[in-house]
Amino acid sequence: MKRRPTPELFDSDSCTAEEILATLRDLESFNRRLGGIATTRELIRTVAARTGKTNLSMLEVAAGNGFVPSAAADRLRPAGIMVRTTLLDRARTHLPANGASPKVVAEALKLPFADFSFDLVSSSLFLHHLSPEEVVQFARESLRVSRTALLVNDLIRHWLHVGLAYAGVPLYRSRLTRHDAPASVKQAYTAGEMRELLLKGGASKVTGGARYLFRMGLVAWK
Repeated sequence: MKRRPTPELFDSDSCTAEEILATLRDLESFNRRLGGIATTRELIRTVAARTGKTNLSMLEVAAGNGFVPSAAADRLRPAGIMVRTTLLDRARTHLPANGASPKVVAEALKLPFADFSFDLVSSSLFLHHLSPEEVVQFARESLRVSRTALLVNDLIRHWLHVGLAYAGVPLYRSRLTRHDAPASVKQAYTAGEMRELLLKGGASKVTGGARYLFRMGLVAWK
């Protein structure tokens, strides 16, 4: 199916605090049940195995409440892999009010950090919001501030996935999610499309691919 860019309500500035909270809870449920946490965990594990590093700094872009990187880090700790995460989001209202992780309000396409500031840059359910040109720009910026790799955890576009997104509408807490979940799938990329864009953005190579239930997990190596 052809990619169909569609504005998502969560990206607007007209959401109430209650709607934002309900949407973030929906996203937590998706990531817990549908492979989001496992995807980020395995991407980090891949980098640790290849580099031998077990103490990693990571910038999570479009982090929201930071649920995915926090949960992935918790699951990696028993294996001796320690991840220190900085959360970045364009909206302060999306970031958690509490917690030990540093929090930064900034734009994803112009990261306010020096070159080589983090071992890893990561994003979860973010890149499908961007145009192809913006994905390339994001990859270039992420690889600039990263010492090792960019981790991409996102949806895969497929007609069956669209059907599943609509089937879940009665279960979503937020009106934003009821609109945005199908819209996200319609404007998502395939793993092959994303791989090509990451290479255009300066990755030396891209590993990984499709995962459970229409997720992609890719490592764009510096």
